Amino acid sequence: MTQIRLATEIEGRILQLRDKKIILDRDLALLYGVKPIALRQQVKRNRERFPDDFMFQINKSEADYLVSQKVIPSSKHLGGYLPYAFTQEGVAMLSSVLRSRQAVLVNIQIMRAFVKLRQLISPRKELASKLETLENRIGRHDDAIQEIFRAIRQLMAPPRRPRRKIGFYT
Repeated sequence: MTQIRLATEIEGRILQLRDKKIILDRDLALLYGVKPIALRQQVKRNRERFPDDFMFQINKSEADYLVSQKVIPSSKHLGGYLPYAFTQEGVAMLSSVLRSRQAVLVNIQIMRAFVKLRQLISPRKELASKLETLENRIGRHDDAIQEIFRAIRQLMAPPRRPRRKIGFYT
C-alpha cells in the first residue's frame, strides 16, 4: 500500500466519539494486517498499558450511533462484542504491544494522521475565538449606541417648565 493511499485510508478511519478522536480496534487490526481477535488478545494481556484515556470499550448506544452513521454496516458486523476505541495515545502504546514491521510502519502513519487532523482543527478554534471576541465587542458597542440614543431623546424632549412654588409670595 502506498504512503499516500495509506494516509488517506487512516484519516477516513479516525472518528469522533466521547469528544475524542479515536480509531476502532477492527480498523487498526485491518491496517496492521492482524486479526481483530489477535489485537484484542494482545491488549487484554497488556491491559495495564491502556488506561481509560488511551482506550475504552464503546457502549451499546455508541455502537448504535456508529451503525446509524454508517461507520459500521450493522451491529451484526461487530461479531457479538462491543469494539475497543483507541485514542492517539492508545495507538502509540499499541506499537509496544504489536511489534511486527507492518505495525510499526502503520503506527507512524497513524500518528501523522492524528497530527494532521489536529492542525486542521486548530485554525477553526482560533477563528471561533476571534469571532466570539468580535461578538462581545459588538455587544458592548450596542449598549453604548443605545445609551447615545437615550441621551439624544432626552435632548429632543421639550424642556420641563419649572413648577411654581405653592404658597404666598412677598
